[in-house]
Amino acid sequence: MFREWEYWGRGVPGFGDPGAGLLILGLAPAAHGANRTGRVFTGDRSGDFLYRALFRAGFANQSKSVKRSDGLQLKDVYIAAAVRCAPPANKPLPEEILNCRGYLVRELDTLRPKAVLALGKIAWDAYLDVLKADGTIASRSAYRFAHGTEVAFPENMPRLFGVYHPSQQNTQTGRVTEAMYAKALERIKSFLEF
Repeated sequence: MFREWEYWGRGVPGFGDPGAGLLILGLAPAAHGANRTGRVFTGDRSGDFLYRALFRAGFANQSKSVKRSDGLQLKDVYIAAAVRCAPPANKPLPEEILNCRGYLVRELDTLRPKAVLALGKIAWDAYLDVLKADGTIASRSAYRFAHGTEVAFPENMPRLFGVYHPSQQNTQTGRVTEAMYAKALERIKSFLEF
């Protein structure tokens, strides 16, 4: 199906508005999505779900992303991943997450977002590990992940929001729906506009 595509086989950078108020943090590049196209959440079904939701919420200029040159522009959103290379079986090892943490730290320092949206527990924990490493929190245990969770940290720290990852495993079983994402994104948008 993708015979003419040159697979990157290397790290996939973040993508989006450099002045973003919202950083969306995913798990890792999909082997036949971002790893193939070179842009996070592009060319796979998780991305189809996510970009449709972002478009409906007014964070994207179009509802679909199939390749880097498709004209997609994000508004007030930057998307990154906790792990920058496609991990085997889509299950990164703790050391892989740790190896990629520096990229996330630099993005947070550069963007200084007002909010972080973690797509799933691995992204949630990766962000909390950044806060633990810099001394903002003592432990992750006080911050349990669940869809729709929201955590306010001390002043000048991004507010953390959590939603289930838009994987096929979650979207096809109804564990996460477009209505659930719409509600979460509306809440984030209200927070950003306040």
